[in-house]
Amino acid sequence: MKKIALIFLLSVLISACKNETKPESTVVDEVSKEDITTSIYPDTITKVFEAHGGIDQWNKMQTLSFTMEKPDGKEVTTTHLKTRAERIETPTYTLGYDGQNLWVNEKNGKEYKGRPWFYKGLMMYFYTMPFIVGDDGIIYEDTEPLVFDGKMYPGILISYEAGIGVSPDDQYIIYYDDETGQMQWLAYTVTFGKGEKSKDFHFIRYNNWQTVNGLVVPKSVDWYKYENNQPTEKRNTVEFKDIILSEDAPDQSMFSKPETAKVIE
Repeated sequence: MKKIALIFLLSVLISACKNETKPESTVVDEVSKEDITTSIYPDTITKVFEAHGGIDQWNKMQTLSFTMEKPDGKEVTTTHLKTRAERIETPTYTLGYDGQNLWVNEKNGKEYKGRPWFYKGLMMYFYTMPFIVGDDGIIYEDTEPLVFDGKMYPGILISYEAGIGVSPDDQYIIYYDDETGQMQWLAYTVTFGKGEKSKDFHFIRYNNWQTVNGLVVPKSVDWYKYENNQPTEKRNTVEFKDIILSEDAPDQSMFSKPETAKVIE
């Protein structure tokens, strides 16, 4: 969808150049890459992107890594942002995705009992809000604002074109501060394995940010209890440490399946 919009815009520019006396190169130079990139998004989501460092800065990044403290120890997630290959390293297992195959390598004789296809990319997705909703195949709509503790947050409903991702029926709502543009809340549905849309929205509050490599990303997020599709009270907090956001690509070998690992169908 975005690629078609970009091609159309470039076609218009080239056509306009032919009808003017200016050299074509001069006209094209007047429209920067940033102007072209941001013009393919609605103003509301562009405002949010800009408040977090800009989608153009985000698109330069290739490696993301962060650490979360879990009851069994540290969980380190490393993602190749261009291919979405991923490695989740824990004391009891390693979960990896090489771009085609998902595999798990169990440690210390402990059986992995998680939901691998559901968990793959899950925390990376939450962490990379709002930039992750700059992907292709996404539909943006303004929606009803969220009112919490007397403050109103405008909302952007995010949905997906058919066949996009593992759960194309998922929906997200980004709620943002109208003055600053900064993201404040995420509402999301869970449809994995259900095969149909859900009207039940969960809520995460984003109110603790840090700047890494020019991008404003979460330092922690708060999951909230909810009732009637409204957040009620804080349930728990997830902290992110040892953040790496780099323009350098990760070593692809780290996503490769070890001999001791098994492929998950």
